[in-house]
Amino acid sequence: MITIKKIALFSAVLISGCTTVHEEVVHQRPEKPNIILLLTDDLGWQDVKIYDIDEPSPFETPNIDALAGKGTMFWQGYSPAPSCAPSRGAIMTGAHPARTQYTHVIGGTPPAPFHKTAHRMMPPWYSGRVSTDYVSLPQALKNNGYTTGHSGKWHMARTYPEPEDLGFDWTRTNQGTTRRMKPHRLTGFATNNPKDPYRLDENGFATHQLSEDALTFVRENKTDPFFLYYATKLVHAPIHTRSERLLNKYVKKMGVELPENPQEWKGEGQTNPFYAAMVEELDYYVGQMFDYLDNTEDPRWPGHKLSENTYIIFTSDNGGMENMPGEKIAENYPLDRGKISAMEGGTRVPLIIVGPGIKAGVQTDVMASGLDFYPTILSWTNTPKPTGSQFDGSDLSKLLATDATDPQLVKQQDGQVRDTLLWHFPNALALESTIRIGDYKLVRNYDHLDPKNDELELYQLYKTEGGKQIRVDIEEANNLATKMPDKAQAMNAKLTEKLEAMDASYPYYNPHYSDSLPNKEAVPTVLSHQRNGNVVEYRYQENGAKLARAQLMYTLNGGAKKEEWFRMPAQVLPGNKVTATLPEGTTHYLINLIDENNFLVSYPYVKKSSRGNNLPSKVAPSVEENLKKKKKK
Repeated sequence: MITIKKIALFSAVLISGCTTVHEEVVHQRPEKPNIILLLTDDLGWQDVKIYDIDEPSPFETPNIDALAGKGTMFWQGYSPAPSCAPSRGAIMTGAHPARTQYTHVIGGTPPAPFHKTAHRMMPPWYSGRVSTDYVSLPQALKNNGYTTGHSGKWHMARTYPEPEDLGFDWTRTNQGTTRRMKPHRLTGFATNNPKDPYRLDENGFATHQLSEDALTFVRENKTDPFFLYYATKLVHAPIHTRSERLLNKYVKKMGVELPENPQEWKGEGQTNPFYAAMVEELDYYVGQMFDYLDNTEDPRWPGHKLSENTYIIFTSDNGGMENMPGEKIAENYPLDRGKISAMEGGTRVPLIIVGPGIKAGVQTDVMASGLDFYPTILSWTNTPKPTGSQFDGSDLSKLLATDATDPQLVKQQDGQVRDTLLWHFPNALALESTIRIGDYKLVRNYDHLDPKNDELELYQLYKTEGGKQIRVDIEEANNLATKMPDKAQAMNAKLTEKLEAMDASYPYYNPHYSDSLPNKEAVPTVLSHQRNGNVVEYRYQENGAKLARAQLMYTLNGGAKKEEWFRMPAQVLPGNKVTATLPEGTTHYLINLIDENNFLVSYPYVKKSSRGNNLPSKVAPSVEENLKKKKKK
């Protein structure tokens, strides 16, 4: 059937007399652009040279700076969480970490305080894996004809899912230069030896296989529309560089000396030469990708380069890591704190977006989040929204194509202009949730019985006048909660409303805390436990506080190195009884009782477990028949 559109195109071709219909169609921009999501690891807001504010950074990042000049640079870009795994999971699913119960790294263990008697509170249970209840971003793109690839860090599961399970056609996870140097970081520098896996290239940089793999994916798949999740392991610990030349360069540039103990660095601020070298290495390796895209013809669009039809999102999974035992890494100042905190230093990250139709050299103060990537990429690629998906981020495509400085162009899923972002981090020692509404940010501290913590902190980050944001207190140094109590309470109520809508989990009080704690003596006590088949029953005694609810914790792989625990509600019955039905395949289980004062009693008591240590299965009751079946397999 000949349509009016086709007749018009044919007429135009006859008039021009210089091409054919076939050539006209072939030389149009391909309908499906390529997508590269470049997620760096622990890269702080102040680590990229172009983000210099207040004091000049000694770090050199010419390739990232140049990328910012080709598109939109966000001064208020945020990660979905202040640590690695939940941010990655949120980007892959489009769902907030609070909603998926995936709020921190190394989850999938029963709730327990970090120290039995030294900490007032304990984090809630949180998942040990990215949720598979959602159609993932790579799966949605794959369903739309995209070849999907992943290179680098995964860190979204103890055992399952792996990249292939989330829709990636191609995946490689080589650590490259980030593999720990032995016996210490002043040994094992890269050489010119062709057999050296880290051999120096013509520019004197060590070969980084992780980035080589990312380039390999693009080289092998550029004839089709592709999505690449390029997850660098730079600049995460271990803090080292395999380039002795770069290390010496920053020692000289910063005017510092290498430490006597190679494994420590005590210098304050941005003075760590090992870290500075890592940042420049990161810039060099991602620069190789940018150069390849700029200099390689697009097979799907003759006469044009790959970069002309490729969107690049460059960002970080969380704010910079400032300290670790024995080492000062870097500083996020003027932002407060860093990774593993929901303060600005833990969540504000570099964010640069370039691609077709995005104006070059634009800097914006519009708030953006990693949760926005999924719906934005769907728009860029004309990919249908998966049935039943609920995005907690916003589509930035209209903003980027029209006016990246206009916050009115960022709409929520309900069509309203978005002015709010929130973070939920009831984990580690932070135990906090935060919400940003316009110029103000509220911090809720769950461990507010600590005299060092206010229950609520309110900060005015900016003052908006005439559509422009004027910096006020991005340092989060001036708590306005007592001066503006109504605003603090209103924002706190909004935070509660949003967290409750996502069924968020909160920290609990620790009944074993050694110092005084209100209502500690009133917690319930488990008296007995029995199992009949797959039904377990507990009898308990109330000691002054009513039982509010109960949770069954169970594992399907008790005793495994990567033992993983799950949570489900237990039924509270009259007569001080609690019962639950064990899911099929359960190998070990325990019960949590939560009283009306938010104390959690675990029976039996389990220590905080991490990376295969203090496995809960060593003290939890077992289901012997399931253990035998597991061993036979």
